[in-house]
Amino acid sequence: MPNPYLDSVLNLLLHYKTMAEKAMKQVPEEKLFWQHNQDSNSIATIVKHMWGNMRSRWTDFLASDGEKEWRERDAEFDNDLKDRGEVLEKWEEGWRITFEALRPLTASDLEKTVYIRNRKHTVVDAINTQLAHYASHIGQIIYLSKMLAEGPWESLSIPKRKSKT
Repeated sequence: MPNPYLDSVLNLLLHYKTMAEKAMKQVPEEKLFWQHNQDSNSIATIVKHMWGNMRSRWTDFLASDGEKEWRERDAEFDNDLKDRGEVLEKWEEGWRITFEALRPLTASDLEKTVYIRNRKHTVVDAINTQLAHYASHIGQIIYLSKMLAEGPWESLSIPKRKSKT
């Protein structure tokens, strides 16, 4: 039976995923790894962090703590991916795990409790937290992509000064 909340979450996640992909596609491969300084993240590093987070949070989502013992969060911030293919491989794997965890959820699952770092969350709160987390990182990806793109930027929504068209 359709669930408006879950349908909305899935649609928003797919929308954010698609926007980030359109943005990253406009960035030359070598610029996916560019960092403003040592304290900032490259697009590739943001993708790697999202991948690690998605794997940890959504693997056995309803049955185990969302912060897995095997997660190496600090390593997610090493700018060590080698090429666009590796970046996109991590990107797709993270999203596959996310959608595979969310698609089968039902309305009754939303009332359940899950744990993240041994802290109790409702399933709705856990989903909302991740939705906001991913949206913030996708905003970073889009911002960096706009700065690093070569050639005219292909708008991801309504281009500037084209609202009436």
